[in-house]
Amino acid sequence: MGLGKFITLEGGEGAGKTTQAKYIKEFLQSQGKEVLLTREPGGSTGAELIRNLLVDREAYSWDALTEYLLFTAARRDHILQTIKPALEEGIWVICDRFYDSSLVYQGYVKHVALEKLETIYKFISEGIFPDLTLILNIAPEVGLKRAQKRSHHEDRFEQMGLHFHKEIQKGFLAIAESDASRCKIVEAEGEELQIKETILTIVQKALF
Repeated sequence: MGLGKFITLEGGEGAGKTTQAKYIKEFLQSQGKEVLLTREPGGSTGAELIRNLLVDREAYSWDALTEYLLFTAARRDHILQTIKPALEEGIWVICDRFYDSSLVYQGYVKHVALEKLETIYKFISEGIFPDLTLILNIAPEVGLKRAQKRSHHEDRFEQMGLHFHKEIQKGFLAIAESDASRCKIVEAEGEELQIKETILTIVQKALF
């Protein structure tokens, strides 16, 4: 049995990553693939425990490097317990956020050296890296308006100012430019089903 493929979805708040991840799962299943849909932070028992420390609006205000190390601890458990075993069984894995989010939030925006973040990830990654990353690009004003319609307490990052979210957008676009073979930008302000069709076309061209 061959290895499964690993697809990640990235982008700012309210870009529609969770919705589009579900569409990708449905499409892949229609093609006869076994699919696992997961998320970060989270996706395993240990990682979900750490998630509660990071995303709740009442979360402690960690410095940027400590925050990255917490995300990394969650990611390590997620890789070991969920992602790597699935890929080795030939299951396709779709993840709502992954390592690129850490590069953007703690690296590009909070100014922890990218080289340091990359070195730490290589050390804990077990060689796992996405085959395809879809970066859903949306104007921060639009994305935040969408995100604020959701009623939940996991909105620590949504509560940060517009300037912060504009820097997030710049960070994701910079990653896409630096790794264009893996990362594909999807404009995410249009109709949901049109965005779906754009994404499924990219998935088919890249991975089939």
